[in-house]
Amino acid sequence: MKLIWGIFKRDMCHATRNVIAVIVSMGLVVVPALYAWFNIAASWDPYGNTKALKVAVANNDKGYKSDLVPVRINVGETIISTLRANDQLDWQFVNSDKAIDGVESGEYYAAIVIPKSFSADMMTLFSPDIKHAQLKYYLNEKINPIAPHITDQGATTVVNTIDKTFAKTIAQVGLDLASNILRYSQSPQMAEYMRNLDDNLTTVADTLTGASQQVTSYSQLLGSANDIVDSTGRLLSSATKAGRQARNALKQGKSGATSITSAGASVTSSVNTALNQVSDAFDQVAAKVNKAFDALGTDSTTAANQLKELSEQISSGESLYDTYITSLKHMRASVEQLPDGDAAKQALLDAIDREIALLEAAKGDTQKLAQELKDASTQVTQNAAAAEHSRKEILGRIASAKQSITDVRDDYTTNVKPKIDALASTVSTLISQTDGMITQLNGTADDLDDVTSGVGSNVASIQSTLGAIAKKLDSSAATVKELITKLDAGDSDSVSDSGESDELRALTTANASTLSTLISAPVALHRVAVYPIANYGSAMAPFYTILSIWVGAIILCAMLKVTISDREKAHVLGLGDALPRIAGPSRPGNASRWGLRLDHEYFGRYAIFALLALLQGTLVCLGDMYFLGVQANHALQFLAVGWLAALVFSNIVYTLTVSFGDIGKAVAVVLLVMQVAGSGGTFPIETLPKFFQLLYPFLPFPHAIDAMHAAMAGSYGNEYLLDMVYLALFLIPSLLLGLVLRKPVIRLNTWVSRNLESTKVM
Repeated sequence: MKLIWGIFKRDMCHATRNVIAVIVSMGLVVVPALYAWFNIAASWDPYGNTKALKVAVANNDKGYKSDLVPVRINVGETIISTLRANDQLDWQFVNSDKAIDGVESGEYYAAIVIPKSFSADMMTLFSPDIKHAQLKYYLNEKINPIAPHITDQGATTVVNTIDKTFAKTIAQVGLDLASNILRYSQSPQMAEYMRNLDDNLTTVADTLTGASQQVTSYSQLLGSANDIVDSTGRLLSSATKAGRQARNALKQGKSGATSITSAGASVTSSVNTALNQVSDAFDQVAAKVNKAFDALGTDSTTAANQLKELSEQISSGESLYDTYITSLKHMRASVEQLPDGDAAKQALLDAIDREIALLEAAKGDTQKLAQELKDASTQVTQNAAAAEHSRKEILGRIASAKQSITDVRDDYTTNVKPKIDALASTVSTLISQTDGMITQLNGTADDLDDVTSGVGSNVASIQSTLGAIAKKLDSSAATVKELITKLDAGDSDSVSDSGESDELRALTTANASTLSTLISAPVALHRVAVYPIANYGSAMAPFYTILSIWVGAIILCAMLKVTISDREKAHVLGLGDALPRIAGPSRPGNASRWGLRLDHEYFGRYAIFALLALLQGTLVCLGDMYFLGVQANHALQFLAVGWLAALVFSNIVYTLTVSFGDIGKAVAVVLLVMQVAGSGGTFPIETLPKFFQLLYPFLPFPHAIDAMHAAMAGSYGNEYLLDMVYLALFLIPSLLLGLVLRKPVIRLNTWVSRNLESTKVM
């Protein structure tokens, strides 16, 4: 120990002998600290100073407007407005050409271009053909290796903002719509519409029921006619061939005359009844038309639907005209079969023709009325002035159609009916006075039998069809009544289910903006920091601090000699100038015969290295904490890591240098490079290549950095102590190399050094 202390004292004397030596010694202590402090200060808060990074934004969005969303939407303008309030980056709002050119020239780090169809593509969410809206992102990756990642984060922020804004907008529109619908459903206007709907449906149900009863009556009437036809057929079949045929023919003639009279009376009654119903129906149509046009100011859609329904009802009534026209044509055909030469027959034929013409005219007026109602149903929602004009035309058409019906009825009563009676009387007289009529009728009896048989089958078919129609009308009436019942039940349920109504009302009356924000981002991220680090500079301080301590060890070995000259050995041994010449060249261990062993030389010279290394570690750690303000929850532990790292690193570099000379220095630099890449100080070790992951536990840097992190933010269990032990264990192979393993290579190292010096270059 005395010899080791002697070497250390002489080294200290030499290091403080003059001002230059002191300055150099101070420089050896300060330079590594400056290296650490500059790097830590430079990386103190890099992600908090991104406001100067220029990123261009160009908006080419043309917007979107549809029938579903009648308001014009421009998502691009929303993005621009949002970015103007964002200070993450230095957003530059320019056109697309300047943005792209700026990225290429390096004026901007990146550019975001919003295409023309951006809003339209986003709104395809409501169509079967969904398109993914895309932003064009231009990035200059050669300017800086970190800037692209920062601007990528800015672009990601823009995309996330768009997604949340879009979802929030859609949710807010939906909630506002639901709220408006609920308020409208509870308004007096909606209640009035429901009452009108209920009244109209009741009227429709009654009309369908009445129509069913009328069709059933027609069916029964045809059944009675069918019985008459069947009776006539049976009567004809039971007649005898001769006298009975003549007598039956005469009776048939009389019966025909009587049938004409009775048929005329029946037709007259039916015509009067039907035409009166039609006339009354036109009065009802006029009233409904006025009601529909009166409702035009409050609900044009309802008015249009009512006019359309009236048009369809009137169109469906056109078959009545066809029925009576067909009946008159059949009557005309029957009259034409009577003997010619009778003035009453011709007068009746003329009256029937005039009646058919009047019916055709009335039918045409009805068709025009139906068409005008249909046209009015489409005009009422477009032009109020045109609608009022249509109202006047429709009312005039109704009056004209009603007058046509009146003319038909009056003409039938005045002209047709008297002529039918006159013709029947004439035919009866003709039958009773003309015997030749028996011969003519005798030949047609068989034909008439066939006709009555065919008429009977046709009447039965028509009667069956009318029965089916009556059933369908009854079914439709029942359906409408069921709908009325459900509507009434729905009103009562809305009152009884007060709990659900209150919940729905509470939902729709709540703050739509708050609810839409919740829907657009239902999950909020609550960050809980475990062992929090104050800032990025503090997080990087362990890496740069440990790195600077290793660099300081290399500088020490580069500036200080690791070997002891023979003169120094003589002074340490106390031989002074009387030191005998030591056999052989000056090399480690050559003074062992005088008691200066290899370990004395090793520890004696290393002592000054250790002292300067401890000063380096102390200065850099104190500067971290009290000059830069690096977080250190446990200051003494922080200093202890610096001291232990200084001793371990200086010993490793000193051992490599004293064992291998300049080659050892080169090895120390290689170890430095490997540890910068594979220590996990910047990137997680899991992200590095497999080679570095395998090498990681066998490097001193990771353990020193982890121990310093534990001293800064807190330790989990014995984490700090274990890392300190692992770091101290690196002294074992270093001392083993410096004290034991280097003995066999001393001569080799001396020979290498001598040859390098002989080059006069190295």
